[in-house]
Amino acid sequence: MQKATKILDDLAGIDEINGVVTWIDRVIFVFVLLTIIFAPHSIAGTQIAWLTGMFVWIIRLFFRPRIQFRFTALDAALWIFFAWSVLTSLTSYAPDISVNKLRGVAVFLIFYFVAYNIRRVRTAYFLAFLLIGSCMVNVLWTPVQRLIGRGVEMHGLAPEGPVAKALLMEGDTLLEANGRKIRTPEDLLAAVRQNETTKVKFYRPDFDFVVDVKRDDLLAGNDAMTQLGFSSWKKSHNWRSTGFYGHYATYSEVLQLIASLVFGLLVAFVGYYWKGKQEKHETEDEDVNDLSPYYPFSPSPFLPFPPTPLIPLSFCLVMMSLALLLTVTRASQLAFMISGAVIVLLGLGRKWFAIAGLIAIPIALAGVLFLQQSREVGFFDTKDDSIKWRQTVWREGFDLWTASPRNFILGVGMDSAQRYAPAWHMFDDGRLNPGHFHSTPLNLVVERGLPALLLWLIVLGVYARTLWRGLRSDNPKSKIQNPRSKGILLGCLGGMVGFFASGLVHYNLGDQEVAMMFFLLMAIGVRVATNESPEPIYSVDSD
Repeated sequence: MQKATKILDDLAGIDEINGVVTWIDRVIFVFVLLTIIFAPHSIAGTQIAWLTGMFVWIIRLFFRPRIQFRFTALDAALWIFFAWSVLTSLTSYAPDISVNKLRGVAVFLIFYFVAYNIRRVRTAYFLAFLLIGSCMVNVLWTPVQRLIGRGVEMHGLAPEGPVAKALLMEGDTLLEANGRKIRTPEDLLAAVRQNETTKVKFYRPDFDFVVDVKRDDLLAGNDAMTQLGFSSWKKSHNWRSTGFYGHYATYSEVLQLIASLVFGLLVAFVGYYWKGKQEKHETEDEDVNDLSPYYPFSPSPFLPFPPTPLIPLSFCLVMMSLALLLTVTRASQLAFMISGAVIVLLGLGRKWFAIAGLIAIPIALAGVLFLQQSREVGFFDTKDDSIKWRQTVWREGFDLWTASPRNFILGVGMDSAQRYAPAWHMFDDGRLNPGHFHSTPLNLVVERGLPALLLWLIVLGVYARTLWRGLRSDNPKSKIQNPRSKGILLGCLGGMVGFFASGLVHYNLGDQEVAMMFFLLMAIGVRVATNESPEPIYSVDSD
């Protein structure tokens, strides 16, 4: 128990103050760890860990020594953006709906919970590696799940059969019957026999749908396939991977952010070893010649990591790239390529940037081929229904935003379209499924007005400047910047650029799982950028 407590205190940077405060700090840090662990998998687990830890942290504010708060340009931008969101919720066409949506906007508070409980930079290192390790659980499961397969993929449908009459088509994959998983045709037949009408969930690229299969339409026959009206079946191995989230867009956006962190660390370590090898022959500086891989990789003397970080980081990057490919989500894949380009350019320079570009070309072509086979669409395919859907709602959103000066400045209110979409003739006058506008900038201006978009761009700009300043500040003890710090900063900066790029066609800021991951990485990145010393960035007073 004492050893475990010592490890926890070392990771958290907890000093023995008094029994109550020390144990409160330990409890808070445990919830920080749980928040990081759950973040790549579950919104419920993440929010429970974060909100419980936040509650304990608020209690901690009443104990001495007091926590000393800072107020920076980033804080100002975040809080003004939130205040404007509150204002536009009150002026919304449907204030009851919009005010309720403020819970999603408030996820930025996770930034403060994590950042103020990272007392040492090496704690930030540990949390970054813990996040990567946790994400690898769903990343490794993704290809295994593909190999196992799922559901019942039907072939040889009889036109007079019950599945064909329910408008199911050749190659559709049956997934659930009245909420229960379907693993064989017999599972579906048993469900259909028990109910006059059975709700059957199935997958057809790119979406899940639900249809009604009627018991009276069953055919005569001796086996389940004959009675259901198809001649053969197999496990499906073609769908858009969702991790543990249940939605491919969410999973792909989170993967882009974490994979960027991995790639940033990998690039930083490559540069570290490469630069060290060159400078080893030019100087006798002990810090430059001491290229022991243990020091730059291990976040704690109690928790040693593999001696060669390039190997595990490369493995993580390959597997995360594969998982991202299996989501078959074009925007996130392109965003990761943009993120990678930024990371290589800033981390290794123009020469390596050109080399990386040549390597990326065949990989990108293979990805486009996989996309065409999986979704039966091209990368930029104007005939794709999802692109047509976006074009329609983008046009409608722009028209709604510019319909009046009031809408232009204050917006119509978050999710007010849920109530007023018919009156505003939105979603192709009801012919398309209702939703949002599939673009973070457009969603901001339509729902919260032009100032909201400008404020959000300021948040991103201040955050990018903080990371950039961290990258520009060299370690005074060595001519080689600490690769852990540089890697995290490169990964966070590249991930932020990718987040903005994919946000042009995804409303990723409105996806709470993705937004929480973005602000978690912001906390780690800002912590590393603002202080590399072993002293706590947020010190405590003793009054």
